[in-house]
Amino acid sequence: MAVRVGVVVFPGSNCDRDTVHALHLAGADPVVLWHEQATLEGVAAVVLPGGFAYGDYVRAGVIARFSPVMRAVSAFAADGGLVLGICNGFQVLAEAGLVPGALLRNASLRFAGQEVAISAERLDTPFTHALVANAPLRMPVAHGEGRYHADDATLDALEADGQILFRYADGSNPNGSLRAIAGVMNAAGNVAGLMPHPERASEAILGSDDGFGIIRSLVESAARAANEPARLAVGSR
Repeated sequence: MAVRVGVVVFPGSNCDRDTVHALHLAGADPVVLWHEQATLEGVAAVVLPGGFAYGDYVRAGVIARFSPVMRAVSAFAADGGLVLGICNGFQVLAEAGLVPGALLRNASLRFAGQEVAISAERLDTPFTHALVANAPLRMPVAHGEGRYHADDATLDALEADGQILFRYADGSNPNGSLRAIAGVMNAAGNVAGLMPHPERASEAILGSDDGFGIIRSLVESAARAANEPARLAVGSR
C-alpha cells in the first residue's frame, strides 16, 4: 500500500497540484488537506506547497500560521512527524516557529522567477538521502520574500548543528539570503523548508528532474516512518 502524504491547501496555494503529481511519481498516495480542517487524516508526512497563502497579506505566511490545519501540523511535527515546506510553505513554517529564521523581501525588492542551482549540505536526512553527492541541483524559484535571515548567533548555531540543508550554488543567490541559505531544518531534523521548487523539477519534460530526489527522499522516509512510527530520521553528521 502506498504511503499517504498530506498536501496542505490554503486559499492562494498554487503549487498543490504540482506537488500532488510529484508525490504520485514518487509512489505516494497524496491526500489533499484543506486549511480549515483540524486533522491530518492519518498521513505519514505533510507538505506545505508554494503559492500565496491568504494572498500573502501583511507578509508571506503570517496569516496561514493561524489556520486550523497548522495547529494539527504543529502537533504532528512535535510528535516527530515529517513536514516539508516549499517556498510559501517554508515561509509558513518560519512564521509558525517550526523552522528557525525568517524569510524577508528579496534584496532586489523584485519578484524572483528563474532557475537556480542549489547544493545539499547533508545527504543523511529524510529530505535528501536519495540525492547524489556533490551534484548541484537545478530548479526554479518564484518568490518575492525569499531572503533567508537570522542573527549571527543563530546562523553560527545552524552551521554548527548541521541544520542548513541547502545553499544556493554557482553564484545563484536570487534573493540575497544570508550565507546563501536556500533551506534549513529544525533541530530535531523532521521539519524542513526550502525556497526553490523541487516539485517543478521532478520530470525531465519540465527542463530538470533534479528536484525529484527531494520528493523521493520524503516519500521513502515517510514510508519508513509509517512502518516504524517511533523511529525518527536524521543520522549523525
